[in-house]
Formats: sequence, structure tokens, C-alpha cells
Amino acid sequence: MVKNAMVEGQTKVLYFESISNPTLTVANIPELSRIAHDKGATVVVDNTFSPMVLSPARLGADVVVHSISKFISGGADIIAGAVCGPANLVNSMMDLQHGALMLLGPTMNAKVAFELSERIPHLGLRMKEHCHRAMVYATKIKKLGLNVIYPGLEDHPQHELLKSMANKEYGFGGLLCIDMETEEKANRLMNHLQNCTQFGFMAVSLGYYETLMSCSGSSTSSELNDEEQALAGISPGLVRISVGFVGTLAQKWSQFEKAFSRLQDSGLYKN
Repeated sequence: MVKNAMVEGQTKVLYFESISNPTLTVANIPELSRIAHDKGATVVVDNTFSPMVLSPARLGADVVVHSISKFISGGADIIAGAVCGPANLVNSMMDLQHGALMLLGPTMNAKVAFELSERIPHLGLRMKEHCHRAMVYATKIKKLGLNVIYPGLEDHPQHELLKSMANKEYGFGGLLCIDMETEEKANRLMNHLQNCTQFGFMAVSLGYYETLMSCSGSSTSSELNDEEQALAGISPGLVRISVGFVGTLAQKWSQFEKAFSRLQDSGLYKN
């Protein structure tokens, strides 16, 4: 479909997420890059969901972008982004007369830049823990009978693809989804997780050291109408969970189990 949609000489850029928000579909970066390059297009990959896990530049991407506000910052307190690419692209963006960076002014605050420089050295350690816990939770939540979407599970459609592309020892990403089918069930689950057992917080960001949860269809993807959400595979009850690493695994899992038990007791959810 991508190949057929691209027109040689007209299509300038192929832009995609390495792991999609919020459905956690994994892109075939080498194949998409090959298709784009055959058509003479530049490949831009948003790798916000999988820093350290994936290295799109090694897989064929020409440019890699990140929302630094997420995993790379890790503190949910910085608004920043990164464009990583070849020197000729970066230099053209910084051109004094015509560069987008010069004309539009997205220059990072010096204090923010310094703070980020202090956090990037331990990004690898943080990502390993995000990913490890996400894998543990996904496995355990699946055993509870819930519909879990996580690329680390063998039944995920792109599990083998991600395994073939991923950097070893960094796991399969720090986000997982639970499909509760309806918005009411999703909100009730998140309410129990936040307000009854303190498992995490309801918030639309991700990559924080605390666990963050959101019902994507009514929050970060709410600009899409029902038909568009269905086309994108976004269920009304899809709960996106960005797995944090505070507290022990045993403690946090106990909090999840208690919240889920309360949901079952309420009669709203039955396996």
C-alpha cells in the first residue's frame, strides 16, 4: 500500500513511527526505507517510543526524530525535541538566511540542554528497566484474562519483526496497552489503578519514572472521529500504559491485582 501510494518525483518524504501510538504496531523499517529510497524519497522515522530499543538510522532511515519530553527526559518536566540526520540536512536547517531553525526559532533553552545532557548517560539503564517491567506486567496481565497488546508477547503480530530489528538487551519497549473494549470500562480500571491502589497516574504523557495511563480514544487520539479510530485500530476502551520503575515489581503488581479485583467485584468486568 505504501509503495502504491508513493509517486516517484512527487513524494518527497516517507514519515512513520517506529512503534505506533497508541496501537503499538511495529514498522518494518528496513523494508519501508527500501521502498522509499527506490522512489527517491527521504525516510523520516519518529523513534519517541523506542529510544535505545531501536536504532532506525542503522536500519535505513535518513532522519530520526524524538520527542525528548518522553523517555529521553524521563522526568516529565521538559518540552524538547530532536532531529537527528546527516550534516548537510542539519546545516541547511541552521542556514542564516533560509534555515527553518533560524526562521522559526526552536532553539533549546540552555538550562534545559544542560539538564538533558545530565540525563542522557543513564537513558540506557532506564530503558532497560522500563522494558523489563513492561514485559513482566504484560505477561501477568494476560494471565488475568485481559486483552494485552505488547510487542514483547509472542502473539503480537510484529513480535518477530521487532526481535529482528531491536538492539539486544533492551527489550521490546516501555509501553503496553490493555483493550477494555469500552471507554467506561477503561476509565473505571484507570480510576481504580490511580485512586484506589496508587499503581499509576492518569496522564497523557509517557516515558516518566511513574506509571502513566490514558484512554487513547478519548484523549491523545480524540481528534480522530469514530471511523478514523476504527481504521487505525484504536478501540474505544484502549488503555495505553507507560510503565514506570518506582517501587518494587512485587509492590506494583500487587497494586494492579487489587485494582483489577475491585473492578471485577463491581460487576463491570467479567472474564
